[in-house]
Amino acid sequence: MSQPAMRQAALPFETVAASEFGYNIDQVDDFLARARGTFNGTGEDDHVVTSHLVRRTAFDPQKGGYDARSVDAALDRLEDVFAQREREALIEAEGEDAWLQQVGRLSTILRGRLHRASGERFRRPSRNKAASYNVEDVDQLCDQLLDYFEKDVPMSVDVVRRATFREARGQEGYEESQVDAFLDRVVELMASIE
Repeated sequence: MSQPAMRQAALPFETVAASEFGYNIDQVDDFLARARGTFNGTGEDDHVVTSHLVRRTAFDPQKGGYDARSVDAALDRLEDVFAQREREALIEAEGEDAWLQQVGRLSTILRGRLHRASGERFRRPSRNKAASYNVEDVDQLCDQLLDYFEKDVPMSVDVVRRATFREARGQEGYEESQVDAFLDRVVELMASIE
């Protein structure tokens, strides 16, 4: 077996070609080791990994790095596992009513924004040329989420995780950071109840 083939066999993810960008291998490996420590109860207290941290983690680009799709899929599964454990820990410590109240509060906040009129659900960027998300694309996802939360229309959390929107400019679109923060909370809620 050649050296590159032996090296690839030892890695947890496929790597991209040496001329392409993937995720930084050391950063991914370090984060997964940290997550493993938290999961097994052997990690350091100041390095605890939560479902929220998994969702917010980003890695630097690296030529020849890990394939982003493979790592992202693994992180999605990891986030679901941590969300399930967090739910079980809350129920064990404080009872199912505490968990239901937590879900209810978050659901109320999210539904409040979803009930806003189309075109008015999120802020518009203050800078004229700032990148923003296409309003119609975001509103379409919001309508689907409203059906999920209020009409029990089936929807996978992965639909929200993988949502992409056409680009708009400035006031023509919704502010990206606000939409992203909202969708993070939606994923948090969906992962905790699935």
